Amino acid sequence: MDPSGAMEERVVTERIRRKLEEVNAAAQQQLAGVQDHVNFTMQQAYFKCAYECFDRRRNQEGINNCVENCSVPVLTANNLVENEMARFQERLNRSLMVCQDKFEAAKLQKMKTDATQELESCVNRSIDDSIRVLPHVVEQIKSSLKMN
Repeated sequence: MDPSGAMEERVVTERIRRKLEEVNAAAQQQLAGVQDHVNFTMQQAYFKCAYECFDRRRNQEGINNCVENCSVPVLTANNLVENEMARFQERLNRSLMVCQDKFEAAKLQKMKTDATQELESCVNRSIDDSIRVLPHVVEQIKSSLKMN
C-alpha cells in the first residue's frame, strides 16, 4: 500500500471512530430518562415494597417470597432495556458489516480510493440512520415501562 493510501485509511478510520462515538453519546443521552426512572423511581418502589415485607407475622420464607416479588418490576425493566438496546446494537452491527463487505469487495476489484470513501459514506449513513431510529426505540421502551 502506498504511503498516501495508508494515511488516507488512518484518517478515515479516525473519522469512523468519532462517528461511532456519536451514536454511543446519542444512546446515552436518549436513555438518560429511562435509566433515571429505573435506577431511582423503580428502585425506590422496590425498597419501599421490600421494607414492608419485614413483618414479624411472616416467617422467613414468606419474607423472602415477598422481597422476591418486589424485585420483579425492576428486573423486568432492566431486562427490557437490555434486550431493546441489544436489538438496536445488533441492527447497527449488521448494517456496519454490510459496509465492511462492500469495502472488501471494492478492494478486491482494486478500487482502493473509491472503496475507502465509500466505506466512510456507508458507515456515516448507517450511523445516522441508527441515530434517527434511537428516539423511537426509547419511546417503545418508555411505553413498555409505562413512563409518561
